[in-house]
Amino acid sequence: MSGVKPVVALIGRPNVGKSTIFNRLVGRRQAIVHDRPGVTRDRHYGDAEVRGRSYILIDTGGFEPHGDDDMQQGIAQQVEVALAEADVTICVLDARTPPTSADSEELALLRRSDKPVIYLGNKADSERLEVEGNELYRLGVDKIFFVSALHGRGMPAVEQALVEAFGEPPDEEDEDADEAERDEIRVAVVGRPNAGKSSLINRLLGEERLMVDSRPGTTRDAIDTQIVKDGRKYLFVDTAGLRRKASVSRGRDAVEAMSVMVAVKAIARCEIVVVLCDAERGVAEQDAKILGLAMDRGRGVVIALNKMDLLDRDEKKKAESEARDVLSFVSWASVTRMSAKTGRGVMRLLDSIDRVRRSFDRRVSTGQLNRFFDTVLVAKPPPIHRGRAPRFYYVTQARNRPPTFMIVTSHPNNLHFSYQRYVANAIRKEFDFEGVPIRVHYRRKDRRERKGKRH
Repeated sequence: MSGVKPVVALIGRPNVGKSTIFNRLVGRRQAIVHDRPGVTRDRHYGDAEVRGRSYILIDTGGFEPHGDDDMQQGIAQQVEVALAEADVTICVLDARTPPTSADSEELALLRRSDKPVIYLGNKADSERLEVEGNELYRLGVDKIFFVSALHGRGMPAVEQALVEAFGEPPDEEDEDADEAERDEIRVAVVGRPNAGKSSLINRLLGEERLMVDSRPGTTRDAIDTQIVKDGRKYLFVDTAGLRRKASVSRGRDAVEAMSVMVAVKAIARCEIVVVLCDAERGVAEQDAKILGLAMDRGRGVVIALNKMDLLDRDEKKKAESEARDVLSFVSWASVTRMSAKTGRGVMRLLDSIDRVRRSFDRRVSTGQLNRFFDTVLVAKPPPIHRGRAPRFYYVTQARNRPPTFMIVTSHPNNLHFSYQRYVANAIRKEFDFEGVPIRVHYRRKDRRERKGKRH
C-alpha cells in the first residue's frame, strides 16, 4: 500500500469562501456553495492533487467561537477536531473586511496547534482589493496569499506553498517491499463512537490462541496491534488511540466528527476495513458514510455487528435485517455477528477478513474471463441502443487490489448502467469476489487490435 496522504484542513469564519476554495483545489463542485453563512455545517472531504502530490482536503464549517446556538458550538468543536489530525491547515480570511475578534481567536487556536499554516486573504478580486486586504497583517501573520477563489487569481502560489508544506515525498515502494507488505493484512477497525472498537482490540489482545505484539504506528502517536494467528499476520490500526489523541471537547458533534476523520486516515493506511456497528443501537447513517469512504477508496469491507450478546433471538434477526437494509448498497459485503465483550464471533471475524483479503488479491486469467463471458452474453445480451447492439470483443483483468477489469467493446458509451451493474455482479458471483468493490471499465476497440470478434 502507498504511504498515507497528507490531510489539509480549511478553516475560517462563515462566508469567507472556504467552500469555493475547496472546489477550486479539488477541481470540481463537490462542496455546497451559497452566499448565506453557515451552509457548510459538517465537514466535506475530497481527494485532491497538487504538482503530482495527492492529499485529502477537508472543508470545515464557519468558525464562530462564541456562537450562541448548538450548531455554532458544534462547528467550533469540529474545527478543533480537524486541526487535531490535519497535517497542514489553510486559514481563510476575508480580504474585503478588517480583522475581527473571531479572526484573532482563530489564529490563536492555529498557533497552539503547532502545525504548518497557509493564510489566504480571499475575495481579492483586483489589485485594489489586495492592497486594502493588507490590513489583515494586523493579526501578526508573516505571509498572506491574496487570492480570488472564484476567479482563480493567486491560486498557483497557494499550490506551491502546499507542496512546500508537505515536504519531501516518501520514497516509492519497490516491488519487493510491496510483496513483503502483503504478508501482513492491514485492517482498519472503524465505526461510530462507543461501537466497541477498543473492546474488539482488547479481546484480540487477550485471545489465548493469538500471538500479539504492539508497536508504534506511522500515524504519529497511534499504537497499532500486530497479531499472528495460524501463521497469518494482521496489523489492526488502533483508531481508538487516534481518537484519544485529540484535545477537544467531548460534545457529540465533535466526537462524531472525529470518528469520520479517524476513518479517513485509517482507511488510507489499510487494505481491509472492518465497519464495526452497534447492533443494540442499530446501524445508522454514520456507519453508511464510513462504509462509503472505504468503497470510494477501493478497500475490502467486512461489516461486524457487535454487542449481539445484549439481544435476544428475535432482536438479533431484526438487527441483521435492518443492517442489510441500511447498507444495501454493499450487499456483496459479509455481515458477521459478534460480541467483543464475550469473544463470541471474533474468530469468525478474522476468517471473514481472510476471505476478503483473498478476494482483494485475486487475479483471474484472461482465458477464464473470456470463456465465462461467452456464457454471460448468451444468457443476457447487451440491450439494443438506437437499433444496434454493442459488440464485446474481450475482457481482461487490468489489476487487483481492488479487482479492476477492462472490457473492449464497439460502443462503450451506449451501455446502460443497469447492464454494467449486471456484468459486475456476474463477475463477482462467478469468481467469488467477496467483500471487495469491483470496478469495470469499458474501452472502444482500437483499430490496430486484431483480436477475434466476439458477440
